[in-house]
Amino acid sequence: MDATNMSKIRVLMFPWLAYSHIQSFLELAKKLSKRNFYIYLCSTPANLAHIKVKEPSIQLVELLLPSTPELPPHHHTTKGLPRHLLSNLMKALDFSSCSFSEILTRLKPDLLISDFLQPWAPAKALTLNIPTVQFMVSGAMPYCHLLNILKKSGTALPLRSNYIHERVYDSDSLTLGDRPLLCLEGSSNVMLIRSFRELEGKYIDELSVQAMKKIVLVGPLVQDPSEEENEKTEIIEWLNKKNPSSVLFVSFGSECYLSKEDKEELAHGILLSNVSFIWVLRFPQGEKISAEEALPEGITGEKGLIIEGWAPQKRILSHPSIGGFLSHCGWASIMESMKFGVPIVAMPMHVDQPSNAKLLEEVGIGLKIKREPSGKIEREEVAKVVREAMLEEPGGPVRRKSRELSDGMKDKGDEDIGEVVKELVKLCGLEANGYV
Repeated sequence: MDATNMSKIRVLMFPWLAYSHIQSFLELAKKLSKRNFYIYLCSTPANLAHIKVKEPSIQLVELLLPSTPELPPHHHTTKGLPRHLLSNLMKALDFSSCSFSEILTRLKPDLLISDFLQPWAPAKALTLNIPTVQFMVSGAMPYCHLLNILKKSGTALPLRSNYIHERVYDSDSLTLGDRPLLCLEGSSNVMLIRSFRELEGKYIDELSVQAMKKIVLVGPLVQDPSEEENEKTEIIEWLNKKNPSSVLFVSFGSECYLSKEDKEELAHGILLSNVSFIWVLRFPQGEKISAEEALPEGITGEKGLIIEGWAPQKRILSHPSIGGFLSHCGWASIMESMKFGVPIVAMPMHVDQPSNAKLLEEVGIGLKIKREPSGKIEREEVAKVVREAMLEEPGGPVRRKSRELSDGMKDKGDEDIGEVVKELVKLCGLEANGYV
C-alpha cells in the first residue's frame, strides 16, 4: 500500500504527571508522528502549558483534575510540587478516571500508550476494545527490582485470574506496588522501555520473563540539542574558552534538591578537585535564597560558573569542553549523558536513582560518590571521585566505555523505532509495510 493512501494510526498517549515522563512520551510521539501515526498527548493544563509542539500530527489534550485548596490547578504536576502533596496529586488523578474515559470515547484511538501508575487507564481502554501498551520511561533494572520485591512479599502475577474491566479503583486502597502490577495485567503483551541493550541487556531479558511481556526498546529518546531554547548563550560562550573534556557539569534535575550540608560539602569537594565546572542550582518552590547565600565563598570565579534555575542541559552535555556529569542519576539525565558520551559522577538521592547508579558502575560508565553511614557526603570523597573521572588519562576506562556506548547509539540511528512501529502496527491489526 502506498504510504500516501494509508490512514494514520491514531494513538492516545497518557504519561504520569511528572515532567520527565511527559518529555519521554513527547519524544516518542515526535518519532511516531513521522511514521504515519497521529498522536494525542494527554495531560493536565499545568503540564501542557510548558510543551511546545511543532508537528501537525501531535495534538495536546487536556485532562482536568478536581481542584482542592491544598491542590489548586497549578499543582496538577510534579514540577514544583511539595513532596507531601504527592499522594494528593495521585488521588486527584484517580478521581479524573471518568474524564479520561470520556476522552477515550470521544477520540476513539486505535491504541493507548500509558504509564505505569494509573491502572484504570488500560481498564477503561479495554471496555472500548482499545489495546494498551505500557511505556516505561525508566530503565529495566529498577523495574526488575520492584517485581522481585513484590514477589518476595507474596504478591505475584497475575493478581487475578480474570481482569475486571469495570473495576472501581479506590486510590486509598491501591498501593504503589498494586499500580504497576495492575497496569501489567491490563495492557497488551508488548511493553516499551526507554533503554538500549548495550546498557541493560541482562535486565531487559529478566524483565521480559518476570513481566511476561515482549520488551521492545525505544532507545534513549534524547531531544536534539538544537531544539532547546537558545537562551543563556553566556554558558556556551564560557564553555568555548575551556579545553576539551575539562569541565564538570553539575545538575540534579528539576525535582531533586540538596540539603544545605550536602551543598556545602559538594562545593568544597569540587573546589578541592581543582576542575572547572558549571553548576545548575535549583531551590524548592517558594524558597527565597540566592546562590551566594547557599554556597560557600570562593565557589565562583574563573573555574566555576553557577546557573540558577533552568539551563540547556543537552546543549551543555554535547559541548566538547564537558568531560564529566555529576548527576542525581535520573534516567533522563543518564540517557542524555550516554547520548553524548559523557561519563557520570553518581550522587543518587531517591526512587530509582540508587539502582541507576549501581547500573552505571556495573557497565563501567560511572563512578559513585559514597556516603558515610550517617548519609552525609564528605568533601574529600567528592574530590577523589571527581578527579578520577575527570583527570584520568584520555583513554581511561570510564571515558572510553562512555564513548563506545555513544558511538553505538549513533550507529543504530532509528533502528529501535522501526521495531517499535512494527509492534504497534501489529497490535492494531495492520500490515507494517509503509509505516516502517
